[in-house]
Amino acid sequence: MAGIWLDVLDEIARTCREHGRGDLLQAVRQKRAQLLDPTLRVLVIGEPNQGKSQLVNAIVNAPVCPVGDGRTTVLPTVVQHAEVAAAAVVQVPPPTPGRSPGTALPGTVERTPVPVEQIPAGVAGSYGRRPGGGPAYVEIGLPRALLGAGLVLVDTPGADEIGTPAGVASVAALNRADAVLLVSDSTRELSVAELNVLLHVTRAHPNVLVVQTKIDLVPDWRAVADRNQRHLAEAGVPAALIPVSAALRLRAAAADDRDLNAESGFPALVARLHRDLAGKADVLARATVGLAARTVVEQLAAPLRAELESQQAEEQSGPMSRLHAAQREVEELRRCSVRWQNTLNDEMADLLSDIEYDLRERTRQILREVDDAFDTADPLVAWDTFQEWLSRNLTEAAEANHEWLAQRCDFVARRVAGHFARYGYDVLPPWSMTVPEDLAGRTPEIEQPNVDRFTVSQKVITGMKGSYGGLLMFGLAMTLAGMPMINPVSIGAGALFGGKSIRDESKQLLRRRQATAKTAIQRHVDDYFVRVVKDCRDTARQVQRMLRDHFAALTEELQEAIVQSLRTAKQAADTDAAARDQRQREIKLKMTRLAALYDQAQQLTAGRPAAAPLEPRA
Repeated sequence: MAGIWLDVLDEIARTCREHGRGDLLQAVRQKRAQLLDPTLRVLVIGEPNQGKSQLVNAIVNAPVCPVGDGRTTVLPTVVQHAEVAAAAVVQVPPPTPGRSPGTALPGTVERTPVPVEQIPAGVAGSYGRRPGGGPAYVEIGLPRALLGAGLVLVDTPGADEIGTPAGVASVAALNRADAVLLVSDSTRELSVAELNVLLHVTRAHPNVLVVQTKIDLVPDWRAVADRNQRHLAEAGVPAALIPVSAALRLRAAAADDRDLNAESGFPALVARLHRDLAGKADVLARATVGLAARTVVEQLAAPLRAELESQQAEEQSGPMSRLHAAQREVEELRRCSVRWQNTLNDEMADLLSDIEYDLRERTRQILREVDDAFDTADPLVAWDTFQEWLSRNLTEAAEANHEWLAQRCDFVARRVAGHFARYGYDVLPPWSMTVPEDLAGRTPEIEQPNVDRFTVSQKVITGMKGSYGGLLMFGLAMTLAGMPMINPVSIGAGALFGGKSIRDESKQLLRRRQATAKTAIQRHVDDYFVRVVKDCRDTARQVQRMLRDHFAALTEELQEAIVQSLRTAKQAADTDAAARDQRQREIKLKMTRLAALYDQAQQLTAGRPAAAPLEPRA
């Protein structure tokens, strides 16, 4: 079984080396040397005045650690086997870069022998310790059978804040403990600080024991022990509790009283230490390797897991997200291109229709005024004045129509440019459309139409025609009365009928002139309307082509930039995805190996052989 846990421990060391964790590798190597050492180092910790030093004295049955008279333990005291009782202060040189605190090269430690009477001073740190040096501890050797079996006891200074992990960790690292005894007297229950330190210690040491001292001073120590065991169970601390009395143990040893010794509770504690010492190479070693594997796997897996999560986060916010954004931009530009073209075509079609309708309304208004004017006016008399009025009104209509055309074209340009607002461009074309200044000169002058004039000769002839009928009609009527045909009555009637004929013919000629003028003006206005509409259509088409070319060029420019961005993002995403996938495979492979290593180590603690054979030890 020793070969199996050693193989697992060596595999842990190789894993630390592969991950580049020299600190963990050094700790594993120290743990390997510690487990191969046949001695059992027991670290005794606890708050001040809990009976730690007296407990050590009772275990070895010798007053090796000073107690009472206000004596306090300042330096750790290592009690081990020696053929002859001796003591020394061992001081390690100050730590240097590249070397962990508490470690020293062989032959570099300073050992100062301490006389028996100076042991309390050495433990108090006032004898044998060089100021300015590194960590120091007192080493005491005794010829004891229990110590000769391989037991090493380490008494530690009391800490007011025992729950500080840094203090406990430093002491544990200095002494490389195989087992930890936390000492708490029976005058009170376990404190929160003591439970915290137990939780911390059990993460690094598989063999932790709570020793409840001074049971001889507290009558109801059993109730305190029961409550302490409940506290341990509730806190999840896998530590046994052994009540003892160092005073009874020492008194029993002095009187050789077996019953008193049994009452002290020390036989159970010593038996536990013997069992741990005998099982160090098997049970304790496998449990230690299991804890070491958990610690190493946690520290090695944490950065791998963080890197894996970071890569997954980068997948959402890195090159892949930029690729998706570029693809969305390409699709959005495609939709924008369709929208602005549809907007331009629809708006220009509406513009042409509205411009034509506006000009038609303006010319119809002019024609209505012309009809009203020539219902009473004579073209022969008012033509010059009318001609000037018509030219002015047609020019004003064309100017108003062109001005509205310019406004609508600017409106169309802004509507189309609105589709590019998200790109932050000033996309309006550099153009300005104004009303032509020569519209008045471009308005053709209407010529007066040929109309019938009522000349004097025509009036005479018309009067003679009308008077002849009246003279004849009244002359025949008068002949029936015996009067001659030509008489004053018939002549008067002829004159009357002649004047009426002249007036009627004059009115008919006026109506024909008015109708002729209206027709000519209608034709002129229609021709002018056609020309102006043709100019507006041509202008609108030119504006449409100009806007189309401008926004098409802008779309091509944007498309080129976006496509280039898409191409760059795709290349970056492909490169990043390949590297990320490769790294993720490496991380998952390492995580799988760590999980397999952890499982193998946990199988050791369950007493089963490793699931898979490991490589030979180096």
